[in-house]
Amino acid sequence: MAVTIEELYRNYGILADAKPEDLSQHKYAYQVILDGVKGGPKEKRLAAQFIPKFFSSFPELADAAINAQLDLCEDEDVSIRRQAIKELPRFAAGENIVRVADILTQLLQTDDSAEFSQVNTALVSIFKMDAKATLRGLFSQILQGEDIVRERAIKFLSIKLKTLPEDTMTKEVEDYVFTETKKVLEDVTGEEFVLLMRILMALKGLQTVNGRQQLVELVVEQAFLEQALNPADPDTVDRLLQCTRQALPLFSKNVHSSRFVSYFCDHVLPNLSTLTSPVAELDIQQEVLKLLAEMSLFCGDMEKVEANLLMLFEKLLEFMPLPPEAEGENGENTMSEEPKLQFSYVECLLFSFHQLGKKLPDFLIDKINAERLKDFKIRLQYFARGLQVYIRQLRVALQGKTGDALKTDENKIKVVALKITNNINILIKDLFHNPPSYKSTVTLSWRPVQKAEAVAQKRPSGEEMGTGSTMKKLLSPPLPRRNARQIYNPPSGKYSATIGNFTNGEGEGLLYPILGIP
Repeated sequence: MAVTIEELYRNYGILADAKPEDLSQHKYAYQVILDGVKGGPKEKRLAAQFIPKFFSSFPELADAAINAQLDLCEDEDVSIRRQAIKELPRFAAGENIVRVADILTQLLQTDDSAEFSQVNTALVSIFKMDAKATLRGLFSQILQGEDIVRERAIKFLSIKLKTLPEDTMTKEVEDYVFTETKKVLEDVTGEEFVLLMRILMALKGLQTVNGRQQLVELVVEQAFLEQALNPADPDTVDRLLQCTRQALPLFSKNVHSSRFVSYFCDHVLPNLSTLTSPVAELDIQQEVLKLLAEMSLFCGDMEKVEANLLMLFEKLLEFMPLPPEAEGENGENTMSEEPKLQFSYVECLLFSFHQLGKKLPDFLIDKINAERLKDFKIRLQYFARGLQVYIRQLRVALQGKTGDALKTDENKIKVVALKITNNINILIKDLFHNPPSYKSTVTLSWRPVQKAEAVAQKRPSGEEMGTGSTMKKLLSPPLPRRNARQIYNPPSGKYSATIGNFTNGEGEGLLYPILGIP
Protein backbone atom coordinates (compact mmCIF):
# COMPACT_ATOMS: atom_id res chain seq x y z
CA MET A 1 0.00 0.00 0.00
CA ALA A 2 1.37 3.41 -1.03
CA VAL A 3 2.51 5.86 1.63
CA THR A 4 0.20 8.84 2.15
CA ILE A 5 0.97 12.50 2.70
CA GLU A 6 -0.18 12.18 6.32
CA GLU A 7 2.16 9.25 6.97
CA LEU A 8 5.08 11.14 5.50
CA TYR A 9 4.46 14.16 7.71
CA ARG A 10 3.90 11.99 10.80
CA ASN A 11 7.15 10.06 10.35
CA TYR A 12 9.00 13.25 9.48
CA GLY A 13 7.76 14.67 12.80
CA ILE A 14 9.06 11.62 14.65
CA LEU A 15 12.53 12.11 13.19
CA ALA A 16 12.51 15.90 13.57
CA ASP A 17 11.54 15.69 17.24
CA ALA A 18 14.03 12.97 18.14
CA LYS A 19 17.32 13.86 19.79
CA PRO A 20 20.30 13.46 17.43
CA GLU A 21 21.68 10.58 19.49
CA ASP A 22 18.30 8.78 19.35
CA LEU A 23 17.63 9.14 15.63
CA SER A 24 19.06 5.73 14.78
CA GLN A 25 16.31 4.14 16.88
CA HIS A 26 13.69 5.35 14.38
CA LYS A 27 14.83 3.40 11.36
CA TYR A 28 11.24 2.43 10.54
CA ALA A 29 10.18 6.07 10.29
CA TYR A 30 12.96 6.78 7.80
CA GLN A 31 12.01 3.68 5.80
CA VAL A 32 8.47 5.04 5.47
CA ILE A 33 9.89 8.25 4.04
CA LEU A 34 11.97 6.22 1.55
CA ASP A 35 8.78 4.43 0.47
CA GLY A 36 7.32 7.83 -0.38
CA VAL A 37 9.03 7.62 -3.78
CA LYS A 38 6.44 5.02 -4.75
CA GLY A 39 3.53 7.39 -4.10
CA GLY A 40 1.91 10.11 -6.18
CA PRO A 41 3.39 13.45 -7.26
CA LYS A 42 2.80 15.15 -3.89
CA GLU A 43 4.29 12.26 -1.93
CA LYS A 44 7.32 12.18 -4.24
CA ARG A 45 7.99 15.91 -3.82
CA LEU A 46 7.89 15.54 -0.04
CA ALA A 47 10.12 12.46 -0.14
CA ALA A 48 12.65 14.38 -2.29
CA GLN A 49 12.98 16.92 0.53
CA PHE A 50 12.75 14.58 3.55
CA ILE A 51 15.14 11.79 2.39
CA PRO A 52 18.33 13.93 2.30
CA LYS A 53 17.49 15.71 5.59
CA PHE A 54 18.04 12.56 7.68
CA PHE A 55 20.35 10.70 5.28
CA SER A 56 23.46 10.95 7.44
CA SER A 57 21.70 9.46 10.48
CA PHE A 58 21.05 6.08 8.82
CA PRO A 59 24.30 4.83 7.22
CA GLU A 60 22.89 1.31 6.95
CA LEU A 61 20.19 2.70 4.63
CA ALA A 62 22.57 4.88 2.60
CA ASP A 63 22.35 2.84 -0.61
CA ALA A 64 18.57 2.61 -0.37
CA ALA A 65 18.30 6.36 0.23
CA ILE A 66 20.55 7.29 -2.73
CA ASN A 67 18.68 4.87 -4.99
CA ALA A 68 15.35 6.32 -3.87
CA GLN A 69 16.54 9.86 -4.64
CA LEU A 70 17.90 8.67 -7.97
CA ASP A 71 14.48 7.25 -8.85
CA LEU A 72 13.06 10.72 -8.23
CA CYS A 73 15.76 12.29 -10.43
CA GLU A 74 14.47 10.11 -13.27
CA ASP A 75 10.76 10.75 -12.67
CA GLU A 76 8.52 11.70 -15.58
CA ASP A 77 7.42 14.87 -13.76
CA VAL A 78 10.05 17.54 -14.39
CA SER A 79 9.19 19.44 -11.20
CA ILE A 80 9.89 16.29 -9.14
CA ARG A 81 13.18 15.78 -11.00
CA ARG A 82 14.27 19.35 -10.33
CA GLN A 83 13.47 19.04 -6.62
CA ALA A 84 15.36 15.74 -6.35
CA ILE A 85 18.37 17.13 -8.24
CA LYS A 86 18.44 20.23 -6.06
CA GLU A 87 18.78 18.04 -2.97
CA LEU A 88 21.39 15.62 -4.38
CA PRO A 89 24.43 17.55 -3.02
CA ARG A 90 23.19 16.78 0.52
CA PHE A 91 24.09 13.13 -0.13
CA ALA A 92 27.65 14.11 -1.08
CA ALA A 93 29.69 13.10 1.94
CA GLY A 94 32.74 10.84 2.17
CA GLU A 95 32.77 8.09 -0.43
CA ASN A 96 29.34 9.08 -1.67
CA ILE A 97 30.69 12.21 -3.39
CA VAL A 98 32.06 10.20 -6.33
CA ARG A 99 28.75 8.44 -6.77
CA VAL A 100 26.75 11.66 -6.56
CA ALA A 101 29.09 13.32 -9.07
CA ASP A 102 28.67 10.34 -11.38
CA ILE A 103 24.87 10.59 -11.11
CA LEU A 104 24.85 14.34 -11.71
CA THR A 105 27.14 13.95 -14.70
CA GLN A 106 24.72 11.49 -16.27
CA LEU A 107 21.89 13.94 -15.63
CA LEU A 108 23.66 16.53 -17.82
CA GLN A 109 22.01 14.80 -20.79
CA THR A 110 18.64 16.41 -19.96
CA ASP A 111 17.08 18.63 -22.62
CA ASP A 112 15.15 20.73 -20.09
CA SER A 113 17.05 24.02 -19.68
CA ALA A 114 15.95 24.65 -16.07
CA GLU A 115 16.83 21.10 -15.09
CA PHE A 116 20.19 21.36 -16.88
CA SER A 117 20.94 24.54 -14.96
CA GLN A 118 20.00 22.77 -11.72
CA VAL A 119 22.43 19.93 -12.49
CA ASN A 120 25.22 22.45 -13.20
CA THR A 121 24.57 24.24 -9.92
CA ALA A 122 24.58 20.95 -8.00
CA LEU A 123 27.87 19.87 -9.58
CA VAL A 124 29.54 23.17 -8.75
CA SER A 125 28.35 22.92 -5.14
CA ILE A 126 29.88 19.46 -4.61
CA PHE A 127 33.07 20.65 -6.34
CA LYS A 128 33.51 22.98 -3.41
CA MET A 129 33.11 20.07 -0.97
CA ASP A 130 35.68 17.77 -2.62
CA ALA A 131 36.97 18.75 -6.04
CA LYS A 132 39.02 15.63 -6.68
CA ALA A 133 36.20 13.25 -5.80
CA THR A 134 33.82 15.24 -8.01
CA LEU A 135 36.31 15.02 -10.86
CA ARG A 136 36.51 11.25 -10.42
CA GLY A 137 32.79 11.03 -11.07
CA LEU A 138 32.97 13.38 -14.06
CA PHE A 139 35.94 11.69 -15.71
CA SER A 140 34.40 8.26 -15.14
CA GLN A 141 31.51 9.29 -17.38
CA ILE A 142 33.77 11.09 -19.88
CA LEU A 143 35.81 7.94 -20.36
CA GLN A 144 33.03 5.37 -20.22
CA GLY A 145 29.67 7.13 -20.56
CA GLU A 146 27.34 7.77 -23.47
CA ASP A 147 28.47 10.23 -26.14
CA ILE A 148 25.97 12.94 -25.13
CA VAL A 149 27.06 12.67 -21.48
CA ARG A 150 30.73 12.73 -22.45
CA GLU A 151 30.24 15.78 -24.66
CA ARG A 152 28.37 17.77 -22.01
CA ALA A 153 30.71 16.76 -19.21
CA ILE A 154 33.70 18.04 -21.19
CA LYS A 155 31.88 21.29 -21.92
CA PHE A 156 31.00 21.63 -18.24
CA LEU A 157 34.66 21.32 -17.24
CA SER A 158 35.81 23.72 -19.95
CA ILE A 159 33.42 26.39 -18.64
CA LYS A 160 33.33 25.83 -14.88
CA LEU A 161 36.87 24.81 -13.86
CA LYS A 162 38.34 28.23 -14.54
CA THR A 163 35.69 29.86 -12.34
CA LEU A 164 36.51 27.82 -9.24
CA PRO A 165 38.51 29.51 -6.43
CA GLU A 166 42.17 28.70 -5.76
CA ASP A 167 41.43 26.89 -2.52
CA THR A 168 39.29 24.47 -4.57
CA MET A 169 41.66 24.10 -7.54
CA THR A 170 44.73 23.06 -5.57
CA LYS A 171 47.90 21.68 -7.15
CA GLU A 172 46.76 18.14 -6.35
CA VAL A 173 43.44 18.77 -8.10
CA GLU A 174 45.13 20.35 -11.14
CA ASP A 175 47.55 17.42 -11.41
CA TYR A 176 44.58 15.05 -11.37
CA VAL A 177 42.84 17.05 -14.13
CA PHE A 178 46.02 16.91 -16.23
CA THR A 179 46.47 13.15 -15.74
CA GLU A 180 42.85 12.29 -16.54
CA THR A 181 42.67 14.67 -19.50
CA LYS A 182 45.66 12.93 -21.08
CA LYS A 183 43.70 9.68 -20.90
CA VAL A 184 40.74 11.30 -22.63
CA LEU A 185 43.03 12.76 -25.33
CA GLU A 186 43.89 9.24 -26.46
CA ASP A 187 40.55 9.21 -28.29
CA VAL A 188 38.90 12.52 -29.14
CA THR A 189 36.91 14.34 -31.79
CA GLY A 190 38.09 17.70 -33.08
CA GLU A 191 35.64 19.65 -30.95
CA GLU A 192 36.56 17.66 -27.84
CA PHE A 193 40.26 18.29 -28.47
CA VAL A 194 39.73 22.05 -28.56
CA LEU A 195 37.69 21.98 -25.31
CA LEU A 196 40.18 19.73 -23.50
CA MET A 197 43.06 22.00 -24.48
CA ARG A 198 41.04 24.94 -23.17
CA ILE A 199 40.70 23.12 -19.86
CA LEU A 200 44.44 22.45 -19.62
CA MET A 201 45.46 25.95 -20.69
CA ALA A 202 43.37 27.40 -17.86
CA LEU A 203 45.25 25.42 -15.18
CA LYS A 204 47.53 27.75 -13.24
CA GLY A 205 50.15 25.07 -12.79
CA LEU A 206 50.59 24.94 -16.57
CA GLN A 207 51.10 28.68 -17.04
CA THR A 208 54.85 28.32 -16.51
CA VAL A 209 57.38 27.73 -19.29
CA ASN A 210 57.65 24.08 -18.28
CA GLY A 211 53.88 23.77 -18.17
CA ARG A 212 53.39 25.29 -21.62
CA GLN A 213 56.09 23.01 -22.99
CA GLN A 214 54.17 20.02 -21.64
CA LEU A 215 51.05 21.24 -23.42
CA VAL A 216 52.99 21.63 -26.67
CA GLU A 217 54.18 18.03 -26.31
CA LEU A 218 50.57 16.90 -25.96
CA VAL A 219 49.60 18.79 -29.10
CA VAL A 220 52.58 17.37 -31.02
CA GLU A 221 51.37 13.85 -30.28
CA GLN A 222 47.86 14.72 -31.44
CA ALA A 223 49.19 16.32 -34.64
CA PHE A 224 51.07 13.17 -35.78
CA LEU A 225 54.12 15.19 -36.78
CA GLU A 226 56.06 11.96 -37.26
CA GLN A 227 53.80 10.98 -40.16
CA ALA A 228 53.64 12.29 -43.71
CA LEU A 229 50.65 14.49 -44.55
CA ASN A 230 47.94 13.22 -46.86
CA PRO A 231 46.81 16.49 -48.51
CA ALA A 232 43.76 14.84 -50.09
CA ASP A 233 42.25 13.77 -46.75
CA PRO A 234 40.23 16.62 -45.18
CA ASP A 235 40.27 14.91 -41.76
CA THR A 236 44.06 14.75 -41.76
CA VAL A 237 44.35 18.37 -42.86
CA ASP A 238 41.80 19.46 -40.26
CA ARG A 239 43.65 17.60 -37.51
CA LEU A 240 46.84 19.46 -38.36
CA LEU A 241 45.06 22.83 -38.47
CA GLN A 242 43.30 22.21 -35.16
CA CYS A 243 46.49 21.13 -33.43
CA THR A 244 48.47 24.06 -34.83
CA ARG A 245 45.82 26.53 -33.68
CA GLN A 246 45.91 25.06 -30.18
CA ALA A 247 49.71 25.13 -30.05
CA LEU A 248 50.09 28.68 -31.37
CA PRO A 249 49.15 30.55 -28.15
CA LEU A 250 51.64 28.40 -26.24
CA PHE A 251 54.68 29.45 -28.25
CA SER A 252 57.04 32.11 -26.91
CA LYS A 253 60.73 32.96 -26.90
CA ASN A 254 61.22 30.03 -24.50
CA VAL A 255 58.67 27.57 -25.92
CA HIS A 256 59.60 27.09 -29.54
CA SER A 257 57.57 26.26 -32.62
CA SER A 258 60.45 24.63 -34.49
CA ARG A 259 58.87 21.19 -34.94
CA PHE A 260 55.67 22.64 -36.35
CA VAL A 261 57.53 25.04 -38.65
CA SER A 262 59.75 22.23 -39.96
CA TYR A 263 56.70 20.01 -40.53
CA PHE A 264 54.95 22.76 -42.48
CA CYS A 265 58.05 23.29 -44.62
CA ASP A 266 58.59 19.54 -45.16
CA HIS A 267 55.05 18.33 -45.70
CA VAL A 268 52.58 21.19 -46.09
CA LEU A 269 54.22 23.73 -48.39
CA PRO A 270 55.15 21.11 -51.05
CA ASN A 271 51.45 20.14 -51.16
CA LEU A 272 50.00 23.62 -50.73
CA SER A 273 48.03 23.68 -53.96
CA THR A 274 46.55 20.20 -53.40
CA LEU A 275 45.41 20.61 -49.79
CA THR A 276 41.77 19.62 -49.27
CA SER A 277 39.96 22.15 -47.13
CA PRO A 278 37.95 20.66 -44.24
CA VAL A 279 35.52 23.60 -44.45
CA ALA A 280 34.07 24.69 -47.79
CA GLU A 281 34.35 28.44 -47.20
CA LEU A 282 37.92 28.32 -45.88
CA ASP A 283 40.83 29.48 -48.08
CA ILE A 284 43.05 26.62 -47.00
CA GLN A 285 46.24 27.99 -48.57
CA GLN A 286 45.78 31.35 -46.89
CA GLU A 287 45.04 29.69 -43.54
CA VAL A 288 48.12 27.48 -43.70
CA LEU A 289 50.42 30.34 -44.68
CA LYS A 290 49.10 32.56 -41.90
CA LEU A 291 49.65 29.85 -39.31
CA LEU A 292 53.19 29.31 -40.58
CA ALA A 293 53.92 33.04 -40.45
CA GLU A 294 52.71 33.34 -36.86
CA MET A 295 54.70 30.28 -35.77
CA SER A 296 57.89 31.43 -37.48
CA LEU A 297 58.11 34.28 -34.97
CA PHE A 298 58.92 31.77 -32.21
CA CYS A 299 61.05 29.33 -34.14
CA GLY A 300 64.11 28.19 -32.15
CA ASP A 301 67.06 26.12 -33.32
CA MET A 302 66.30 23.65 -36.09
CA GLU A 303 68.38 21.05 -37.87
CA LYS A 304 67.15 21.82 -41.38
CA VAL A 305 67.05 25.59 -41.45
CA GLU A 306 68.68 25.69 -44.91
CA ALA A 307 66.18 23.18 -46.36
CA ASN A 308 63.29 25.08 -44.79
CA LEU A 309 64.51 28.38 -46.20
CA LEU A 310 64.90 26.78 -49.61
CA MET A 311 61.28 25.57 -49.54
CA LEU A 312 60.07 29.05 -48.56
CA PHE A 313 62.24 30.52 -51.32
CA GLU A 314 60.70 28.16 -53.90
CA LYS A 315 57.17 29.06 -52.75
CA LEU A 316 57.98 32.76 -52.95
CA LEU A 317 59.03 32.26 -56.59
CA GLU A 318 55.63 30.70 -57.30
CA PHE A 319 53.74 33.70 -55.97
CA MET A 320 56.11 36.45 -57.14
CA PRO A 321 55.89 36.51 -60.96
CA LEU A 322 58.36 37.82 -63.47
CA PRO A 323 57.43 41.08 -65.22
CA PRO A 324 55.50 40.48 -68.50
CA GLU A 325 58.34 41.59 -70.74
CA ALA A 326 60.60 38.92 -69.20
CA GLU A 327 58.19 36.17 -70.24
CA GLY A 328 57.70 36.82 -73.94
CA GLU A 329 60.59 35.29 -75.78
CA ASN A 330 58.63 34.10 -78.91
CA GLY A 331 57.08 37.44 -79.77
CA GLU A 332 53.77 36.58 -78.14
CA ASN A 333 51.71 39.46 -76.85
CA THR A 334 52.15 39.04 -73.12
CA MET A 335 52.07 42.72 -72.22
CA SER A 336 48.27 42.73 -72.14
CA GLU A 337 48.19 40.06 -69.44
CA GLU A 338 49.40 41.48 -66.14
CA PRO A 339 50.48 38.74 -63.71
CA LYS A 340 48.32 38.27 -60.64
CA LEU A 341 49.92 39.59 -57.47
CA GLN A 342 48.85 37.48 -54.49
CA PHE A 343 49.60 40.01 -51.77
CA SER A 344 48.05 38.05 -48.90
CA TYR A 345 50.07 34.93 -49.64
CA VAL A 346 53.29 36.81 -50.27
CA GLU A 347 53.07 38.69 -46.97
CA CYS A 348 52.95 35.35 -45.09
CA LEU A 349 55.73 33.73 -47.08
CA LEU A 350 58.02 36.76 -46.94
CA PHE A 351 57.48 37.13 -43.19
CA SER A 352 58.30 33.43 -42.61
CA PHE A 353 61.34 33.65 -44.88
CA HIS A 354 62.48 36.81 -43.09
CA GLN A 355 62.16 35.17 -39.66
CA LEU A 356 64.05 32.01 -40.64
CA GLY A 357 66.56 34.08 -42.60
CA LYS A 358 67.78 35.57 -39.31
CA LYS A 359 69.11 32.10 -38.47
CA LEU A 360 71.05 31.83 -41.72
CA PRO A 361 71.61 35.41 -42.92
CA ASP A 362 73.97 34.38 -45.74
CA PHE A 363 71.42 32.03 -47.32
CA LEU A 364 70.70 34.16 -50.39
CA ILE A 365 74.40 34.83 -50.96
CA ASP A 366 75.96 31.42 -50.21
CA LYS A 367 73.16 28.94 -50.92
CA ILE A 368 71.46 30.42 -54.00
CA ASN A 369 73.44 30.63 -57.24
CA ALA A 370 73.94 33.99 -58.92
CA GLU A 371 71.47 33.31 -61.76
CA ARG A 372 68.63 32.35 -59.42
CA LEU A 373 69.39 35.25 -57.11
CA LYS A 374 69.22 37.64 -60.07
CA ASP A 375 65.88 36.11 -61.08
CA PHE A 376 64.61 36.48 -57.51
CA LYS A 377 65.58 40.14 -57.36
CA ILE A 378 63.85 40.83 -60.68
CA ARG A 379 60.68 39.33 -59.20
CA LEU A 380 61.08 41.32 -56.00
CA GLN A 381 61.60 44.52 -57.98
CA TYR A 382 58.54 43.93 -60.15
CA PHE A 383 56.44 43.11 -57.10
CA ALA A 384 57.72 46.22 -55.33
CA ARG A 385 56.70 48.41 -58.28
CA GLY A 386 53.19 46.95 -58.14
CA LEU A 387 53.14 47.58 -54.41
CA GLN A 388 53.90 51.26 -54.81
CA VAL A 389 50.95 51.68 -57.17
CA TYR A 390 48.54 49.99 -54.77
CA ILE A 391 49.91 51.78 -51.72
CA ARG A 392 49.33 55.14 -53.39
CA GLN A 393 45.80 54.12 -54.42
CA LEU A 394 45.01 52.93 -50.91
CA ARG A 395 46.33 56.05 -49.22
CA VAL A 396 44.33 58.28 -51.54
CA ALA A 397 41.19 56.18 -50.95
CA LEU A 398 41.60 56.35 -47.16
CA GLN A 399 42.83 59.93 -46.92
CA GLY A 400 40.79 62.01 -44.48
CA LYS A 401 38.64 59.08 -43.36
CA THR A 402 38.28 58.55 -39.61
CA GLY A 403 35.91 56.96 -37.10
CA ASP A 404 32.76 55.43 -38.60
CA ALA A 405 33.95 56.09 -42.15
CA LEU A 406 36.73 53.53 -41.63
CA LYS A 407 34.26 50.94 -40.32
CA THR A 408 32.49 50.27 -43.60
CA ASP A 409 33.23 46.86 -45.12
CA GLU A 410 34.93 48.45 -48.11
CA ASN A 411 37.24 50.63 -46.03
CA LYS A 412 38.04 47.83 -43.60
CA ILE A 413 39.32 45.82 -46.56
CA LYS A 414 41.36 48.80 -47.74
CA VAL A 415 42.91 49.28 -44.29
CA VAL A 416 43.97 45.63 -44.19
CA ALA A 417 45.26 45.88 -47.76
CA LEU A 418 47.38 48.88 -46.78
CA LYS A 419 48.86 46.93 -43.86
CA ILE A 420 49.68 44.01 -46.14
CA THR A 421 51.32 46.12 -48.84
CA ASN A 422 53.31 48.17 -46.32
CA ASN A 423 54.56 44.99 -44.65
CA ILE A 424 55.67 43.46 -47.94
CA ASN A 425 57.34 46.72 -48.95
CA ILE A 426 59.39 46.83 -45.72
CA LEU A 427 60.45 43.17 -46.04
CA ILE A 428 61.44 43.54 -49.70
CA LYS A 429 63.59 46.56 -48.84
CA ASP A 430 65.43 44.41 -46.28
CA LEU A 431 66.16 41.75 -48.89
CA PHE A 432 67.51 44.36 -51.33
CA HIS A 433 70.25 45.33 -48.89
CA ASN A 434 73.71 44.09 -49.79
CA PRO A 435 74.08 41.73 -48.02
CA PRO A 436 70.37 41.04 -47.35
CA SER A 437 69.22 42.33 -43.99
CA TYR A 438 66.76 40.75 -41.56
CA LYS A 439 66.52 43.56 -39.04
CA SER A 440 63.16 45.17 -39.81
CA THR A 441 60.17 44.36 -37.62
CA VAL A 442 56.62 44.27 -38.93
CA THR A 443 53.29 43.32 -37.39
CA LEU A 444 51.38 40.80 -39.48
CA SER A 445 48.39 42.50 -41.08
CA TRP A 446 45.76 40.46 -39.25
CA ARG A 447 47.33 40.95 -35.83
CA PRO A 448 46.38 43.97 -33.68
CA VAL A 449 49.47 46.10 -33.15
CA GLN A 450 49.24 46.19 -29.36
CA LYS A 451 48.89 42.42 -29.15
CA ALA A 452 51.77 41.84 -31.51
CA GLU A 453 53.98 44.03 -29.37
CA ALA A 454 52.97 42.02 -26.33
CA VAL A 455 53.90 38.83 -28.15
CA ALA A 456 57.42 40.11 -28.69
CA GLN A 457 57.94 40.15 -24.93
CA LYS A 458 55.59 37.31 -24.13
CA ARG A 459 55.39 36.11 -20.50
CA PRO A 460 56.96 37.99 -17.58
CA SER A 461 60.33 36.86 -16.33
CA GLY A 462 58.95 35.66 -13.02
CA GLU A 463 56.74 33.20 -14.83
CA GLU A 464 59.63 31.92 -16.91
CA MET A 465 61.25 30.73 -13.68
CA GLY A 466 58.30 28.55 -12.67
CA THR A 467 58.00 24.82 -13.02
CA GLY A 468 55.14 22.54 -13.92
CA SER A 469 54.13 18.93 -13.64
CA THR A 470 56.19 16.36 -15.49
CA MET A 471 54.34 14.82 -18.38
CA LYS A 472 54.72 11.16 -19.15
CA LYS A 473 54.67 10.24 -22.82
CA LEU A 474 51.29 8.99 -23.97
CA LEU A 475 51.34 5.28 -24.51
CA SER A 476 49.85 5.06 -27.98
CA PRO A 477 50.75 7.45 -30.84
CA PRO A 478 47.67 6.69 -32.97
CA LEU A 479 44.29 7.69 -31.64
CA PRO A 480 42.01 4.61 -31.50
CA ARG A 481 38.51 5.30 -32.72
CA ARG A 482 35.89 5.34 -30.02
CA ASN A 483 32.94 3.21 -31.10
CA ALA A 484 31.59 4.86 -34.26
CA ARG A 485 32.92 8.31 -33.38
CA GLN A 486 34.67 9.81 -36.37
CA ILE A 487 37.84 11.63 -35.42
CA TYR A 488 38.29 15.18 -36.71
CA ASN A 489 35.34 15.00 -39.11
CA PRO A 490 34.20 18.51 -40.04
CA PRO A 491 30.70 18.20 -41.55
CA SER A 492 28.82 21.41 -42.31
CA GLY A 493 31.64 23.66 -41.18
CA LYS A 494 31.62 22.12 -37.72
CA TYR A 495 35.01 23.49 -36.81
CA SER A 496 34.84 26.81 -38.61
CA ALA A 497 34.07 28.66 -35.37
CA THR A 498 37.60 28.06 -34.11
CA ILE A 499 39.09 29.50 -37.25
CA GLY A 500 38.16 32.97 -36.06
CA ASN A 501 41.24 33.01 -33.84
CA PHE A 502 43.41 33.22 -36.93
CA THR A 503 41.44 35.60 -39.19
CA ASN A 504 40.17 39.04 -38.50
CA GLY A 505 36.68 38.13 -39.60
CA GLU A 506 36.59 40.97 -42.12
CA GLY A 507 37.47 39.00 -45.24
CA GLU A 508 41.15 39.75 -45.44
CA GLY A 509 41.55 36.56 -47.45
CA LEU A 510 39.76 38.40 -50.27
CA LEU A 511 42.18 39.66 -52.89
CA TYR A 512 40.75 43.19 -52.78
CA PRO A 513 38.80 43.38 -56.06
CA ILE A 514 37.76 46.95 -55.15
CA LEU A 515 41.28 48.11 -55.92
CA GLY A 516 41.81 45.90 -58.91
CA ILE A 517 44.05 43.58 -56.93
CA PRO A 518 43.37 40.07 -58.30
